Amino acid sequence: MTIDRWNDADAKALSEPELLLYRSHLLGADLGVTNFGGGNTSAKIAAEDPLSGARVTVLWVKGSGDDLGSMDLSGFAKLYQDKLLALENRFRGRAHEDEIVPYFDYCAFAGSSRAASIDTPLHALLPFAHVDHVHPDSVIAIAAARHSEAITREVFSGELGWLRWQRPGFDLGLHLRDAVRANPKIRGVVLAGHGLITWGETSKACYQNTIDTIRRAEAWLAERNGTAPAFGGMRVASRPEPQRSAIASELMPILRGHLSGAQHKVGHFADNAQVLEFVGARQFEELARLGTSCPDHFLRTKIRPLVVPSDPAAAKAGATETIARYRTDYQAYYERCRRRDSPPMRDANPIVILMPSVGMFTFARDKATARIAAEFYCNAIGVMRGASGVDEYLGLPEQEAFDIEYWALEEAKLRRQPAPKPLAGRVAIVTGGAGGIGRAIAERLLADDACVVLLDNDGDALEQVGADFALKFGRDRTRVTRCDVTDEANVARAFAFAAREYGGVDIVVSNAGIASAAPFDQTTLDTWRRNMDVLGTGYFLIGREAARVMKTQGIGGSIVFVASKNALVASAGAAAYSTAKAAELHLARSMALELAPDGIRVNAVNPDAVLQGSRIWSSSWRAERARAYGIDPSELEQFYRERSLLKTNVTPEDVAEAVHFFASDRSAKSTGNILNVDAGNAAAFTR
Repeated sequence: MTIDRWNDADAKALSEPELLLYRSHLLGADLGVTNFGGGNTSAKIAAEDPLSGARVTVLWVKGSGDDLGSMDLSGFAKLYQDKLLALENRFRGRAHEDEIVPYFDYCAFAGSSRAASIDTPLHALLPFAHVDHVHPDSVIAIAAARHSEAITREVFSGELGWLRWQRPGFDLGLHLRDAVRANPKIRGVVLAGHGLITWGETSKACYQNTIDTIRRAEAWLAERNGTAPAFGGMRVASRPEPQRSAIASELMPILRGHLSGAQHKVGHFADNAQVLEFVGARQFEELARLGTSCPDHFLRTKIRPLVVPSDPAAAKAGATETIARYRTDYQAYYERCRRRDSPPMRDANPIVILMPSVGMFTFARDKATARIAAEFYCNAIGVMRGASGVDEYLGLPEQEAFDIEYWALEEAKLRRQPAPKPLAGRVAIVTGGAGGIGRAIAERLLADDACVVLLDNDGDALEQVGADFALKFGRDRTRVTRCDVTDEANVARAFAFAAREYGGVDIVVSNAGIASAAPFDQTTLDTWRRNMDVLGTGYFLIGREAARVMKTQGIGGSIVFVASKNALVASAGAAAYSTAKAAELHLARSMALELAPDGIRVNAVNPDAVLQGSRIWSSSWRAERARAYGIDPSELEQFYRERSLLKTNVTPEDVAEAVHFFASDRSAKSTGNILNVDAGNAAAFTR
């Protein structure tokens, strides 16, 4: 049941704009009330005109593309209310709906530059001080039922009006206004196939009207649905969680490879109870074919999902054909519905993929968009559950859905989005991710919009780095998992985790390391084995698992080894370390030779003397190297600086920049190569 979150103590000292923001955050905090980025709130607020000094009414309304739950005051468009009302004189009818939108710019108050939503007339043309437009699952379930109008009357006893489906815009705003004039006692309107409009004379009254309306719909649906099995009852039982996770890890790279054509996609896996109930039900495929109802849903999910077999072997073997068929069907949908001035067809790949007994996979240009698509489809499932439990569920008519999806205004919104950064849609794994160099590498990849999974054997340090990155780059972009790179099972689990979280992997940076020093004849077998295990076997296991996943995806990839100057130039007193680093370098060359036919590049970066932020140099290694050179440990940084040709020190960020070069398409023609980051060491010249 939806919760009333209003707190008078929190609201007491807030101004009218702040109360509007407070109300918006409360509504946006519950995905059952409105979806991410969906819905609008507004308030008509008195203000002084900065030009005339006169008191005017200003409509504050959530701007296009903002999210109610996370926006700030800058997310509201501010417009002169009287100018918005005057637009009726310019309106030439429903066929000319899009002509009105550019006039919103002429209504902007006091230099407001926030783009106004197409829903602005729904707020402006109503006579109420505060208006909410949200997409609650319970109300949309009523709005998407075949007998929606009659059900609305029954549930709300005539207190809510009802309007048949119509695309948002000025004409819908006029119908809404006329409905209120004809029924002045109603306190809201159900928009068929779309959502809910409610209002109030104060921000609190508006909010509580919205919440009360949603709760009444929820209670009515719960009473009518009772204990009857949803969606016709279960047909396919859900697999145990470990099996679902394992299937997701194996299947998602295959799906991702097929879906990543012009742009790499990032995946999201959901197997919550709501999803499992739906995909296991008797009416599942029938309802899935009908498609979603609310425009906000299918703009994020496409009109309908792709369904794959519940048998994992069949799903994997048939992925090529199944996805190709979906693309063909989507193209046919486009050709059936296209109009003379329709924008070109967009990506024909599915966004939502449903698998009975396992769950839901969503793929999009980035993790947040994929996750949000899953949330939207969960909303759609809730709508289908409610509507089919009390009546017959109706998806939006195909032509109406197309006209929303390929609406010129939606196309313009897409074109306003910033160009993707170089690593958008790419997934990276970085080993030794909690150390100075590993952290710098991860941060550099994240800065170019990659998703990054950090591996390290130091769990506490790893969790701290993950928390830091979540604050800086958002919770969707980073994952951490503890991993001992010398343990075959650990490595396999880490890659399975990355596949399940993001769909696969494109960039693998093998950076985990140790260092030890001792005269050759005093080097112990344990020291030798430890160096070979971490720097040899560890790099082999990471590289092999990376190759397997990348070959499964079939879209290439980049593997980067962080080796060392010691791979090319032996250092006295470090035989085990130097030998293991040399082995890394030759392993990289061998991999480059074998993996090139699959478009997988393998390159190495050779740092030298990276003291800043390095956990290796905070160990006994610093004292051991200083002893080898006959200097005090405090003099080591200056010693390395003076030894270099460029007379400068190397930082973790310098190494990260070199790794980024090999990870990105800037080095698309490079494999089997070495890039020294050593401030110049003549003995390490590779030619």
